[in-house]
Amino acid sequence: MNGPEIRVEFAPELLLFVPRARPTGSVPAATDGVSTLGHVVESLGVPLTEVGTLLVDGRPVPPGHVPTPGESVTVHPVDRPQQVPGAPLRFLLDVHLGTLARRLRLLGVDTAYESTDIGDPALAARSAAERRVLLSRDRGLLRRRELWAGAFVHSTRPDDQLTDILNRFAPALRPWTRCTACNGTLREATKEQVADQLESGTQRSYDVFAQCASCGRAYWRGAHHGQLEAIVNRYAG
Repeated sequence: MNGPEIRVEFAPELLLFVPRARPTGSVPAATDGVSTLGHVVESLGVPLTEVGTLLVDGRPVPPGHVPTPGESVTVHPVDRPQQVPGAPLRFLLDVHLGTLARRLRLLGVDTAYESTDIGDPALAARSAAERRVLLSRDRGLLRRRELWAGAFVHSTRPDDQLTDILNRFAPALRPWTRCTACNGTLREATKEQVADQLESGTQRSYDVFAQCASCGRAYWRGAHHGQLEAIVNRYAG
């Protein structure tokens, strides 16, 4: 590497993003007297959504700090549970996280989800417009400047994804209050109000129903209720 350098040390939780920092946890990085520390950290592979405290020679600095040659930088991960000031805690998930979206909604967490790929600029813009934390496994998406807030989803397994997000943000849980299809709120409904959605066997077997105030979808304790109840009991029981 040519030119003046700083040394950047990453916490173990962040080494996923910086393979070349293993096994020591640190890498050299060039300085140009103009680029901010936030830019340097992202250029090494870590989205700023995953960065907590930045220390330069042991003192905390903001991401806008412009490093000078010889400085020693330590990059810590975000604190858990992470505080997201400025708006109620709400999420926006990209097209690859449909199962996670449905499970968050099942637990009553306000979760918008794009079932089609609308593109990174549109997702980041929606995050900013609606003040939603964007959840994604796309590191490039999480580095977009117009993004309001975001978080990298580490696992590909829905169970692990849900555990990770709940641990990171500790959202308030209100199970059975949101539509898993559209994120609308649920209200009690009579059998007559949802009769057009019920097969004859369901009409005979069930008497307690709920309906989405937004899309009108009907809900009842059907054959899959036990599986859903197990998820609710695990996280909100």
